[in-house]
Amino acid sequence: MRRLISMILCICMLAFPVRGEKNAKYIALTFDDGPSGKYTRRLLDGLEERGVKATFLLCGYRLKEYPREAERIFREGHEIGLHGYSHDDMGKMTYSQAMDEIKRTAELLPEGCEPVFLRPPGGSRGDALVQATKDVGLAILNWSVDPRDWANHDAQAVETFVVESVKDGDVILLHDMCDCSVDAALAIIDKLQDQGFCFVTASQLAKIKGITLQPGKVYSRFG
Repeated sequence: MRRLISMILCICMLAFPVRGEKNAKYIALTFDDGPSGKYTRRLLDGLEERGVKATFLLCGYRLKEYPREAERIFREGHEIGLHGYSHDDMGKMTYSQAMDEIKRTAELLPEGCEPVFLRPPGGSRGDALVQATKDVGLAILNWSVDPRDWANHDAQAVETFVVESVKDGDVILLHDMCDCSVDAALAIIDKLQDQGFCFVTASQLAKIKGITLQPGKVYSRFG
């Protein structure tokens, strides 16, 4: 019942798009490396059941393989950002290479999707990438809570790390590449909703905290 009340309050608060309630705790759940077929579908089912919107940072080569999952992410109101085309180290790329990765990925997004974030794989960035993001109008989204779920396949350990670490304004980094990560993500939502946290997309979190996103600027958390 408490979780249901928390979900309703979050939805009501988001009707006021610039500022949230003074004492509310807002966080953004983000997922890298997808779409991932059955894992993305299972994750989306769980998010829908819980009334949660998340931010998905998608790879171009995965978009090409799983266009239906990308369409569903967009259709169900989640935020989509870019994660490069190849998942190579974008911090080591030239300007033209970085721009090619961005454009090739953007071309595969669902119609009408206008991303505001790029998350380079591993958070790696150099001057060329920063300039490319400025030129295409993208902010760079990093994270403030990283349970390393891609390496630690213990869902309980991932859940515990996030629940014990997270604070208002945080951006949580997860993946939808395996069942244990999906298990952890849904358990995290259940625990944190019970604690009064509201899950919003990364761009919504910025808006709630009164932050105007700037192209080329790096954001790890908001507020």
